Amino acid sequence: MRFRAASDQAVLVYFGDEICAAVHQRVVRLLRLLQREPLPWVVNLQPAYCSLLICYDACQVELAEVESEVRAYEQRAEHAALPKSRRIDIPVCYGGEFGPDLADVAALHGLTTGQTIKLHTSQIYRAYFLGFAPGFAYLGDLPLDLATPRLATPRTKVAPGSVGIAGKQTAVYPFATPGGWQLLGRTPLTVFQTDRNPMGLISVGDEVRFFPITAAEFASWEKS
Repeated sequence: MRFRAASDQAVLVYFGDEICAAVHQRVVRLLRLLQREPLPWVVNLQPAYCSLLICYDACQVELAEVESEVRAYEQRAEHAALPKSRRIDIPVCYGGEFGPDLADVAALHGLTTGQTIKLHTSQIYRAYFLGFAPGFAYLGDLPLDLATPRLATPRTKVAPGSVGIAGKQTAVYPFATPGGWQLLGRTPLTVFQTDRNPMGLISVGDEVRFFPITAAEFASWEKS
């Protein structure tokens, strides 16, 4: 575990450099313990693939004490059991107007669109962290045969519910926002809504599976 000051009131706690489930579990264990037993000077916690950003009140505590307390928490968290992951199944209508980049992604990898869909739906993804926009969950790990760079020129507007890939990640856009991910399809589910608890459909540590639906099923699902 390494510490690096991110500002005069924030520190990044690193657990490694490799994006993998084992490293991320260490991040989540420390996150959950700090949430269950909050320290009085912690202002915000933001997990990522291999790190945890801890924002603190610098009027109450100095960096050396932050590091000391967090190390003690990490030693306890190391042996703590993680809660069972939630399983989120997300319907996706692939291709056409819903997934304008599907054919290009398939051609890039020498696949048919059907094979591309099968690969994307074959994986159970882990929600590593939330960022970019409220409810936007970075999901990994995408099958290596589908790892694809972002678009050279991002779109100025991506429809809410769009399912995209970038590098070895996949994600669902919660809102209509600009975005440069390759779009394979779209889900009729509402990814983020303020009157729901939790507001985001996907939370850190969740397991996510995508499954294909037809355009008619998308329309029916959207109306329900």
